[in-house]
Amino acid sequence: MGGHGQADVPDRVRSGIEVLAASGFSSIKGKTIGVITNHTGRDAGGRSTVAILRQAPGVQVRAIFSPEHGLSGNLDEKVASGKDPATGLPVYSLYGEVKRPTPQMLKGLDALVYDIQDVGVRFYTYITTMAYCMEAAAAAGLDFYVLDRPDPVTASMVQGPVLAPDLKSFIGYFPLPVRYGMTPGELAQLFNRENEMGVRLQVVRMEGYRREAFYDETGLPWINPSPNLRSLAQAILYTGVGLVEAANVSVGRGTATPFEVVGAPWISGERLARYLRGRKIAGVEFEPVSCTPAANRFRGQKCEGVRLRLVDRAALDGPALGIELAAALYRLYPGKFQIDRTLSMIGSQEVLQAVKEGDDPRDICRRWQPALDAFRRVRARYLLY
Repeated sequence: MGGHGQADVPDRVRSGIEVLAASGFSSIKGKTIGVITNHTGRDAGGRSTVAILRQAPGVQVRAIFSPEHGLSGNLDEKVASGKDPATGLPVYSLYGEVKRPTPQMLKGLDALVYDIQDVGVRFYTYITTMAYCMEAAAAAGLDFYVLDRPDPVTASMVQGPVLAPDLKSFIGYFPLPVRYGMTPGELAQLFNRENEMGVRLQVVRMEGYRREAFYDETGLPWINPSPNLRSLAQAILYTGVGLVEAANVSVGRGTATPFEVVGAPWISGERLARYLRGRKIAGVEFEPVSCTPAANRFRGQKCEGVRLRLVDRAALDGPALGIELAAALYRLYPGKFQIDRTLSMIGSQEVLQAVKEGDDPRDICRRWQPALDAFRRVRARYLLY
């Protein structure tokens, strides 16, 4: 980025890897490192973080660790370990049987460096991988660096039910709301302090970032964070549609528009669209749709359902939309919709029970506000921007 002084306001966000490079890599000089990354770890010019760090003076890259979907980000199933064809470095998969780096994998390292673009939703697994790696780094006495990146759905909107502590899992590491409004670096600070990890953590902050910004306002190129999130609109809808994904509905995987449709062979699209329109949900419109997924759930079966059109992203409460979808499906198709399967994503038995009892989704959302306010107070201690 030569020529830009620190005082200049960049016309786009500079991500952590770019800020680190601009500093001459001073904070990691002399270290032997492992890099936790995937295809999203790159600078605005498209160079991968691994390539940049391998050329950094005084830095030795010894290993690569990849999250769900693999190093290239195109795998939808279990991910095997192997060698990186570009560098010959070992790539350790942290998705599958082994989800945490083992002491053997960390042997000879001084530090772990994390650089992955997230989507800002509690059940998206990259943040759990980050947390597990922080725990492993603490146990092994390694430094941990987070090269920060934007929260694409804004780092200002905080929405949805807070995960009940007894429902923690790989898709729910910490009692976060569905949409937690934090960057990976901020979240790392929260995890470290609130879970008393005791890891030596350094966050390399972005420059020029506003937390109210959606990803398309950062000036950074969009890279699909995983195979089925192909646009910012899909990522925003995912904050809601993701809540019903574990149940027996198609959310558009295997179609051209994942997370923009909800359907099943047993749904009448007209009926569901009419019902949801009657709910007057801010920020989205519904139209009946029929589609035949080419892969994933209901592959080759004709499904009817609704297409969701995002008309006002600033007005949308994503998780509230998710509860509206669950409530509509359960009310219209009580014998068909397997609502109990939504528990791991919703993250609250209380909320699920209220939906099953037919409570109005708006009342359900009102009832989770105190827990959300309590989370906001904790979150406030860790904000960097």
